[in-house]
Order: sequence, then C-alpha cells, then structure tokens
Amino acid sequence: MTAWPDSLALVGAGKMGGAMLRGWLAGGLAADGVAILDPAPSMDILDLVRDRGLALPPPPGFKPEVVVLAVKPQTLDSAAPAIAELAHDGALVVSIIAGKRIADLQARAPNARAFVRAMPNTPAAIGRGVTGAAANDALSDRQREIARTLLSTVGLFDWLPDETLIDAVTALSGSGPAYVFALVEAMAAAGAALGLPPDVAMRFARGTVEGAGELLARAPEVSAAQLRQNVTSPGGTTAAALAVLQSSDGLEALMKKAIAAAHERAGELAG
Repeated sequence: MTAWPDSLALVGAGKMGGAMLRGWLAGGLAADGVAILDPAPSMDILDLVRDRGLALPPPPGFKPEVVVLAVKPQTLDSAAPAIAELAHDGALVVSIIAGKRIADLQARAPNARAFVRAMPNTPAAIGRGVTGAAANDALSDRQREIARTLLSTVGLFDWLPDETLIDAVTALSGSGPAYVFALVEAMAAAGAALGLPPDVAMRFARGTVEGAGELLARAPEVSAAQLRQNVTSPGGTTAAALAVLQSSDGLEALMKKAIAAAHERAGELAG
C-alpha cells in the first residue's frame, strides 16, 4: 500500500536530504505540498525549487504532515527552534541524522509524538538506496505506511527491531557507498601500477564494479559467496588474488576494522 503525505517539510537539503527528495518527487510525492528549510541551499536545490514549484522556506504557519530531518548532527541544536515550530503534535518526524537517537529528537521537537529514525544512503537519489529504520510506539497506521512509502520508494528498506541497530546500519550501508568508491580508486591505482594508462585503469575498475553490482541485483537469490565462486577457477588468477584478500589481515579484517570505526563514530555523534 502506497501512502504519500499530503504535505512534507524537509529540514536540511544537503546531499542526502536532496537525494531523497529527488527520489520522492520521482516516485510520486506531490510537489505542491513540499517545503524546504535550508539556510544555504545549493544551486541544484534552487533549480529543483524553481522547476517543481517547491516552497523555500516554508510559508508562515505551515503545519506539515511529515517533517524530515536531514541536517548534520552538529547543527541539530541550531536548527531546533525551527524544527520545534514545524513539528506539531500531529506530525510524523522522520530523521536521517546520523547518531541522533529518538530521545534526542523528542527533546528538540517536544510537541511531536510520532518519530522514525532512519539511515539511508546516497543511491536513494536513483532509487537504489538502502535504508534501515526504527520507530517509537506513537505512530498511527497511516504514519507507519507513510514512513514505509517514503523510505521504500528510494530503494531497499526494512524496519529494524531495535533502535540500537541504527548505528550498525549507518556503519554498514549508510557509509557503504564510500567504501565501494574507495575500492574503485584502489583497483584503478593497482591497474595503473601494472602499466595501464590511468584513464583506462579507472574506466575498467568502474566498469568492473558496475557490472558486478548488476549481477548481484539481477540474481538476488544467489549468494555473494556463490557469485564469487562462479568466477574463481582453482589455481587461476582470481584464486591467487583472493588468497591475498582472504588472508587473516586481508579484506574481511580490514572491512571489520573500517566499519567498526564508523560504528564508533556514530555513537560519538549521539553525545
């Protein structure tokens, strides 16, 4: 069941907030009910406001059905007065602010009762995002369906059983696209070190990751392990490379360390 809100205020229209807004508008959210609050909107957002007829800033007395919080964690306090004005007692507050718990949000929006804390990632802009979310007990059935519509329209979505798991989602998929981009950079650099022209190495690295990702997307019933095995001949070149990547200090150990660092930082941002 699809349930779009009649009106929505987006507080913070940076990279993540802007990406989700574009995904929502493409998915069916009515532009005439959308208002943006951002003290320094980018040219892209200003173009979107002009082209789609969005309100910037929200008109006086605007009481949106949904308030989406997409400000940086460090600016939550400075945005709190404006958030409190928008988040009336009947509003659903959806936050994608890293590290800030529902209790933190309630303190800044004391009139609101229904809160969802979510962590998406930037591929939401093209409908390929990954989002995990947790809600408090105050959501009505309609508010829960609205939250599901907003978060699932921009990609893979799942409710989490406990809010404490949000930081793990932040560390894994919220920050995850940057890990993949870093992998492309590293692969290209390795190819260039072997003599490939740098531009060719980068094109081949990008194309390899894009193609591998598409294989994952087109075969959701096949495990990543099986896909890996499918391209690994015993004693071949891929097996030689995987012996390095799967060593005790290889890729798995490095990713665990990296994701643990992101998880720790997400916890620090809650302070």
